[in-house]
Amino acid sequence: MEVEGMEDEGPSSQSELPDLQATQQPPADLQSSTPAENVCVNQRAVDKLTEGFLSHYLPDLQNSKRALQELTQNQLILLDTLDQEITKFRECNTLLDLNSLFTEAKIYQNKLVNIRKEMIMLHEKTTKLKKRALKLQQQKQKELLEKEQQRERELERERQLIAKPAKRT
Repeated sequence: MEVEGMEDEGPSSQSELPDLQATQQPPADLQSSTPAENVCVNQRAVDKLTEGFLSHYLPDLQNSKRALQELTQNQLILLDTLDQEITKFRECNTLLDLNSLFTEAKIYQNKLVNIRKEMIMLHEKTTKLKKRALKLQQQKQKELLEKEQQRERELERERQLIAKPAKRT
């Protein structure tokens, strides 16, 4: 009875369906292996049942297919967004590394400035020490010269004090 009711519907989506008749026919060797019971099936009834089955489940399957495609598309978008976020985090880490490098560079620059100040101070001290050493050397030479002159004067004085014999004329 249901078959007759389906026959009245007419071919609505039969043009959309693939050629099911070729796939529905079992191979010749399969027919011979079935029991001796031969089942007579009306091809039109099979077509109508197939059409009814497909018309019942095909919209849900197509909706599911569309939903899966949409989910796949959304997943691809999420993956792209995630890649962008990962790139941003890497850039942030790079910036943090750069900041630490700049901080470290500033520390070393301060150390270099301190070393330079110490070197300038040491240079000034050595210059002062050289001047002092030169003054001390000059003073010592002056003292030695004065002692030498003093000794020569004393020798001259002693020579003058020594009695000189008178010359006979």
